Amino acid sequence: MATVVDHVGVGHLVVTRHSLVRQVLADPATFRPDNALDAVTPLPVAALRVLAGHRFRLPPTLANNGGASHPEIRGIVADALHPTRVAAQRPWLTGLVRERVARLRATLDAGVPVDLYADLAADLPLLVLARLVELPDAPVGAVKEFARAALELFWAPLDEPRQRALAAEVGRFHTVLRGFAATGGGLAARLRAAGHSPDVVVGALFFLLVAGQETTSQFLTLLLHRLTGEPTVRAGLRAGSVAVADVVEEGLRLEPPIVTWRRVAAVDATLGGTAVPAGTSVVLWLARAGRDPEVVPAPDEFRPGQRGSRRHLAFGAGAHRCVGAQLARLEAAVVVAEATPLLDGVRVVRPPWCPDNLTFRMPDAFVVARR
Repeated sequence: MATVVDHVGVGHLVVTRHSLVRQVLADPATFRPDNALDAVTPLPVAALRVLAGHRFRLPPTLANNGGASHPEIRGIVADALHPTRVAAQRPWLTGLVRERVARLRATLDAGVPVDLYADLAADLPLLVLARLVELPDAPVGAVKEFARAALELFWAPLDEPRQRALAAEVGRFHTVLRGFAATGGGLAARLRAAGHSPDVVVGALFFLLVAGQETTSQFLTLLLHRLTGEPTVRAGLRAGSVAVADVVEEGLRLEPPIVTWRRVAAVDATLGGTAVPAGTSVVLWLARAGRDPEVVPAPDEFRPGQRGSRRHLAFGAGAHRCVGAQLARLEAAVVVAEATPLLDGVRVVRPPWCPDNLTFRMPDAFVVARR
């Protein structure tokens, strides 16, 4: 643990040890989730006015909800993403990925580079999520731009002009979501039927469209990039001696798309022998916890199936553990099984680049070509 001062002068207690990170996540009474969605760079009045002009409101719903309403809201969302419903998507998703892989292989064989982020991973999670929760038919590009704008607005170090521009983009899409929340079917209808306010419905959809699909497309990109440098693992997949599921779990441990998450101490507490005064911002370094040598014997090596590999905290833990964990695992398993053969005999033309962000990796491209 260490106290770190951020770019605006606010101190945070950064926690890296696996056992301590898990302890915080498992104790939402002592370490509340209230600050999980607070803007890392405080929003200036000008950006707040832009959001207010779009009637932007984001009440506690899922990740930042430590109140009594959380279990019911989470239960409704979890039912929409029930493992049985998720598993039913596998044939459709496998067919879609195979079609894309065939096109990408033909392009590579013709000597043309391909972008495995844009042409394979970017929209897959959104397309699956739309089927599960009956999202509106918004253009995929518009949803992706909104999601990335939200991740940047709330979790990146920014100057005021950029905050105003992002606030306008997030506000515009929030208006679209508000209309759907009032009349849409699927998840929105179930939340309305349970008596939840329009703002709560919008908040649940907002968080799903940001965390429920953008993080998975990030992970797929980061995992494929990692596998380009793991020929032994790829050979094991081809031979059947390495399990796809083990590759996915080791990828989540070493290449999680969410690297940190936040909590705030609700009362004076002690963590690992260190006093934590009430009001302290606690930054949980999930990615570092996945490399804790007390958990895995080879913390920095990609060894699918090694002891402790599945104990990563990529999906969090406790009452706020990611409700879409099974969905993300399914999508990653299909992509690993179908797309990994593409990586044999390629060179990386442009590795993923991730902008400065407290919590999310946000790779922008991943271009490969035949050697």
